[in-house]
Amino acid sequence: MEESLTVKWKHSFVFLISILIFLFFLHSQISPNLLLNHHLHLRVKKWPQLPLRFRSDGTFKILQVADMHFGAGILTRCKDVLPSEFHYCSDLNTTQFLRRMIQAEKPDFIAFTGDNIFGPSTADAAESLLRAFSPVLESGLPWAAVLGNHDQESTMTREELMFFISLMDYSVSQTNPVAKNPNHANGSFISDIDGFGNYDLSVYGAPGSALANSSILNLYFLDSGDRETVGGKQTYGWIKESQLRWLQDVSQRLQVSHFQSKNQDINYTIGASPPALAFFHIPIQEVVQLYYQKIVGEFQEAVACSSVNSGVLQTFVSMGDVKAVFIGHDHKNDFCGNLEGIWFCYGGGFGYHAYGRAGWPRRARVILAELQKGDKAWMGVERIKTWKRLDDEMLSKIDEQVLWEVPPPR
Repeated sequence: MEESLTVKWKHSFVFLISILIFLFFLHSQISPNLLLNHHLHLRVKKWPQLPLRFRSDGTFKILQVADMHFGAGILTRCKDVLPSEFHYCSDLNTTQFLRRMIQAEKPDFIAFTGDNIFGPSTADAAESLLRAFSPVLESGLPWAAVLGNHDQESTMTREELMFFISLMDYSVSQTNPVAKNPNHANGSFISDIDGFGNYDLSVYGAPGSALANSSILNLYFLDSGDRETVGGKQTYGWIKESQLRWLQDVSQRLQVSHFQSKNQDINYTIGASPPALAFFHIPIQEVVQLYYQKIVGEFQEAVACSSVNSGVLQTFVSMGDVKAVFIGHDHKNDFCGNLEGIWFCYGGGFGYHAYGRAGWPRRARVILAELQKGDKAWMGVERIKTWKRLDDEMLSKIDEQVLWEVPPPR
């Protein structure tokens, strides 16, 4: 009996050792590949050189990229191109155009004005964003983006998209504006504002100048929404009253700060405040009026705006600092037109997966701000110009014009 128990004990011991050996094998050979954090590592976001500021030659150049409509890369075919133009055309043509523009114009900042990706053509919004923005990520240039009406039509909400974009390398985009007034906790996001992607950026004076530590050009970014239902009918989104209230507060704060500056005696002309530029996707209703006015560029399709007029133009006029607005959405329009002293400029269709007009090259807009030369150093902004580049062999430069300049002294 005792001998039988000893044999059973030995068999159990051998069996236990076998199980332990097998479990060790699983742990050392298989389980590391199953652990979720095995290949993960902490990665710190790469930041551009900040703050944004004018160059030592007194210029600050912005590249506007409107409506890339990026899909899934090489498998996403182009729209509205002639068979004679390309042997094979895909999203990669959009990528190449962006690289060419960065190399040719050497911008200080890049502004993407919505429909950066075309949601229905990608099964992974994050992957599409990374591919769409890859040339600017490679460049190390500061950049910012707003959303259009197609970005959220894939796997991410508008809030998730803007949060993801804000975390990308060299991006200075924000999901929502940070509180800078007594009504909100300092440093927290403002929650009582519609949309995602409302924020402002400041561009400082040239290095070594008296205005090197002063904001002399302000950039406003607004979420114009996607689609909404009004009175039982579908319409495009619009900039809401809460966004305009926030923007008015920002503009007033910046102008008050300017007038309190110790350098007021050398700023611009007496009493003038720094100019501002605004960027959003969907045009406002008043842009329709430009069909009957003198414009620079081409008006080739109806303005696809919201049925709701929230008073954007009148808000800009009352603020007094906005000199030009840059929009997208209508790919076959690339004109600039003046409404009550403010220029509204289309970027023109940039992306090859976006609709366009066959034989009409894709294009991008460039904005150049130039400083006024003082006796010994650069002063404030003297002039803002713009032009477009076509995606042809020569990257042809067209429609150069002055949008704003300091009025001559009386």
